[in-house]
Order: sequence, then structure tokens, then C-alpha cells
Amino acid sequence: MTQVLLIGTFETKQDELAYLTDALRRNGLDVEPVDVSLGAGGTVLSGAEKLERMAQRAEEAANHIAAHCEECYVALGVGGGTGGEIVLAALRGLPAVYPKVLITTMAFDPRAALADSAITLVPTLCDIEGLNPILRQVFENTAAMVAGLYRAQIAPATDARAIAVTTLGATGRAGSEVARLLREAAFEATVFHANGYGGAAFARFVDEGRVEGIIDLNVHELGRIRLAGAHVPMPKRFSSGAGIPKITLPGGLNFIGLGEIKTLTGEHRDRPHYRHSAYFTHVKLTEGEMTDQATALAETLNAAPKPGHVILPMGGFSHEDRPGGAIEDTRLRDIAAEVLEAEAQNYTTERVPHHINTTETAQAAVGALSERMQDA
Repeated sequence: MTQVLLIGTFETKQDELAYLTDALRRNGLDVEPVDVSLGAGGTVLSGAEKLERMAQRAEEAANHIAAHCEECYVALGVGGGTGGEIVLAALRGLPAVYPKVLITTMAFDPRAALADSAITLVPTLCDIEGLNPILRQVFENTAAMVAGLYRAQIAPATDARAIAVTTLGATGRAGSEVARLLREAAFEATVFHANGYGGAAFARFVDEGRVEGIIDLNVHELGRIRLAGAHVPMPKRFSSGAGIPKITLPGGLNFIGLGEIKTLTGEHRDRPHYRHSAYFTHVKLTEGEMTDQATALAETLNAAPKPGHVILPMGGFSHEDRPGGAIEDTRLRDIAAEVLEAEAQNYTTERVPHHINTTETAQAAVGALSERMQDA
């Protein structure tokens, strides 16, 4: 049985891949090569032709890997700019937590590709252009690491029913409390950071059938998608898991998550805001934006095939939406509640007087989910 699928451009990186193959074999691993070379034969391809071949090679490799992943334990790729992009695209076709490793020059921003897939990146520091002491050591280190992945035992199964939970720093206490209460109720929480990237992982994790229930505690990514802020494409962020019990709260709905304060426009600077960290600034929504956001959230909930439930914590939607907080606004909460209640067709609503980051709100969320899972 093949232990490692080795993916790379064997046309241009033959010596380097041969050395890595030998290193893997010295660690007791069987290697099957997967060639994703463009087949240019030394000619310079036009931009359009190159992109077309890159996409074709990635698709071919993804199909090959998918067909052999059950008989192979680790997928290992090597690539610089072009090869790295091809390999990365191919690896993303594997199940989210399948062991995947990419040795790369880091010639591109990998965040979008990694948002919904567990891929281990091994930076080479130097270019993959001929063997040298640095590259040999990187290959030797990676071969030993891959051997460890192969020999590692699969995580033991648990009888606890898995629940997906979304949260963010602004609702961090709520996320921790929900996870604790779920454990006490014999569930197992898998928590995702709703920061414009974690939502993609959440959607994929749910779509792969890994959970039996959802507490969408923090819907902040709706604002990143529809208003402003960094995010990756996540078309299924608010529709995934539509057939399983789901509890939704408006955590983070009251602000836009933007970058460093120096990057904000004058219009955003003029609004109430605060620096969440040196890299992130949270800007309060306007009343019009809140109406629009709440309406959009209601539309996604109404489109679900299974009725959901919305809990409205009227004491505050995030940690700075509180008495004395930088973006406290009771009117925004009222607007959100009124819209979500008025638009409810395929979900029920429940107002609670507490702040979202309280034990009482977490208890309401976990209790509501538990009731619906008993009926499921």
C-alpha cells in the first residue's frame, strides 16, 4: 500500500523531487509520484494558456488523489510559485482534515486556500532551484515529519455528538461558555473563528457531515461579505447544515471588522469605533446597515429547509456593546430584533434580557439546541 503521494512538477524539479523521494524511502515510506508539470517543453506559454494548463493539471491531480486517498495516508506536494499553486489547488480537493503537506517558497498568499482545509506549509526559505544545504535539510525534516504522520494513530472516536459553534474575540466569553455547557450536556463542541476565514472552514466541516447540530453564535462574517472587511469566498457560510438543528444569535452583527486603524476611510473613522488589536478595528454599524444586515440574515434563515431558532440577547451583541462600551447602541439591538421578528417565516425568535457574553445566554442557546436535537 502506498503511504505517500508525492505531487510536483517533475519536468522542472526532477533532481529535487528525486532527493525528497529518497529521503521518504529512507524513513520507510513507499512513494507514488503525481506529476503536475505543465508540459511546456521549455517554451514560454502565454498567460492565458499557462493559467488554463495550471487549472487542468490541478484538476487531474485532484481526481487522482481523491481516487487513491483511501489507500494512501499522506499527500505531500512541492512547489514554488506556479507549482505551489497547482499543488495547493489539488490538495484542497481532499477531505478537510486529511493529512496534507506542501513544501513551498511561499510565493503567494496562502490564507484563502488554507481557510477551509488543514494543509501544513513547510517554507523552504530558499528557492527550489537546485539542491543546496538548506533545501536538503528542509526535505530531510519533512520526510521525518511525514513518516510521523503516517505512523500516528488515528484519533480515537468519541460517543459525544458533535456541535459546530462560531465565535470571535468580541463574543469569546460566550463561545467558551457554550463549549463548556455543551460538554456538560455530553456534546462535543468544534469552535470556529468567524473572522472572514474561519467561516469557510465552518461551512466545509458542516457540509462534510461532521456535526449533528449548530450554534451560530457569531454572524459577524455577514458584514464582511456584504459591507466591508477581509474575507474569502464562502457562499455556504449561512446555508450549510440547513437540514440539522440550528440555533442562531446576532453575535458581532453590530460592527464591521476592518484592518489597522490607519487603513480606515474617513467615513469609518468618524463613526464610533475601537481598536480590537493592533491589526483590527471594529466600526459600529449605522441604523440603515443594521436594518439591511438583519433583513439579509432573516432571508438566509427563511430559506433553510428545516426551521431554525434565533435567540436575541438584548443586553448586548458584542463585548463593547454594553454600558460604557465603545460601540454600545440599544437602538441597533432593537432594530435587529424587530426586523428578525417581523421577517420570521421559517424560524422562531426568543428575546433574552442578558448580554451575549453571559452564562444565561449560553444556557438559553445550549438548552434550545438540546431540545431540538431530542426531536430530530
